[in-house]
Amino acid sequence: MADERRTGYDGTGPGAITPDGCAVEMYERLRPNGEPEVIERAVPAGASILELGCGAGRVTHPLLDRGFRVTAVDESAEMLARVRGARTVRSPIERLDLDERFDVVLLASFLVHAGDPAVRRGLLETCRRHVAEDGCVLLQREGENWHLDVPRERPLAPDGLVRVVSATPVADGVNRVHVEYEFPDARWSQTFLSRPLDTAQFEGALAEAGLAVESYLTEDRIWVRARPIAG
Repeated sequence: MADERRTGYDGTGPGAITPDGCAVEMYERLRPNGEPEVIERAVPAGASILELGCGAGRVTHPLLDRGFRVTAVDESAEMLARVRGARTVRSPIERLDLDERFDVVLLASFLVHAGDPAVRRGLLETCRRHVAEDGCVLLQREGENWHLDVPRERPLAPDGLVRVVSATPVADGVNRVHVEYEFPDARWSQTFLSRPLDTAQFEGALAEAGLAVESYLTEDRIWVRARPIAG
């Protein structure tokens, strides 16, 4: 039976579409875009990593190649079927409870900007629940003016193009974002809900979940390392 689509999320194009509108065949084509290097610089060698929202393994596989021990989580069975070499767990992130702690918990792909604040709280509580007390949480947040700089596009290696077509307000503080992916032989689209967060809102959301920003890892402040708050 197909997974139930999340409200406000949709996708089109060949192959399976996940509950949040991601096209599995398209994500299988994507290559890393600097994420493994940022992660490798930010955490100890050989660390255990809980990767939340692993998709088809675009980042998982390079992390394994670098010697990290990865537990890869996704709610889509079709996505997890593409992951090789990692322990995999099928679950919505906000409901995950492995009764384990990891050196690193990874929440990338701008998932912290979930449109529903309850979902965002669940995501961050999952991060806090699974990170070791001396470990860290790595998050990827949207860039400044990400919702204002539309339309825009950039190439996708090796032969694709991603185009952010629109970011339309649909509720208080929430935008419906429409993205198109174009390759010589196929096209896909994804529509999802995203809540922009300025620095104060972002750090406040982390604090609510028992996390605190330790450092911004990249000049654009998109990649963040957070630590659990003691007590």
